[in-house]
Amino acid sequence: MDFLDVEGVAGTDEVGRGPLAGAVVAAAVILDSNQPIVGLKDSKKLSEKKRESLAEEIKEKAICWCIARAEVEEIDQINILQASLLAMRRAVLGLSVEPRQVLVDGRHCPSLEYPVQAIVKGDSLVPAISAASILAKVARDGEMMALDEIYPGYGLAKHKGYPTAAHLAALLRLGPSPIHRRSFAPVKKLL
Repeated sequence: MDFLDVEGVAGTDEVGRGPLAGAVVAAAVILDSNQPIVGLKDSKKLSEKKRESLAEEIKEKAICWCIARAEVEEIDQINILQASLLAMRRAVLGLSVEPRQVLVDGRHCPSLEYPVQAIVKGDSLVPAISAASILAKVARDGEMMALDEIYPGYGLAKHKGYPTAAHLAALLRLGPSPIHRRSFAPVKKLL
C-alpha cells in the first residue's frame, strides 16, 4: 500500500506510555489529500512550537480528527499496553467519518471493525500517523501543564510525568498524587 494515499485512511498513535503520571492520550486523523500539510513527522522530532503550530493546521485541514484517552485507573487495571490500545480504539471510533483502513504506529493494533495495520516507525513514515502523533503529544503536554498547577511540586509541566531524576526525587519527598500510576514500579514501591 502507498502510505501517501490518504483517502479514507486513518492514522492513529498514542503518547504517554512511559510516564509515571497522567492518562495515555491517543489521536486518530484522516488527512485531506487536497490540503497537504508540510512538515509532518514524528512528534518527538519537532520543537514544541512547531508541534503546536502543526496541531492547529491539522485541526483546520484534516477531513476529521479525534483525541481520546485512557485514564490512570484504566492503566492500573488493564496495563499500559492495553490502555494505549483502548485509547487508540476510542480515538478511531470518535472520528466523524468512518475510515476504510486504519494505520497504527508500532507493533500492536487496537481491536477495530476496520482493516487495521501496525507499522513500526509509522509516526515517521505515514503522514496520517505523524499527524495523530502530533495531536496526541500537544494534547497530553497541555494536560500535564494544567495538572502541574493542581499537583505542584512534582514538576509535571517540565518532565510531563516521565521518570526523570527530579520527578523520582519529588515522588520520594511528596509521595504519589492521585494522578500517579500505582501499577508502575517507582510509584508502587512508595505505596
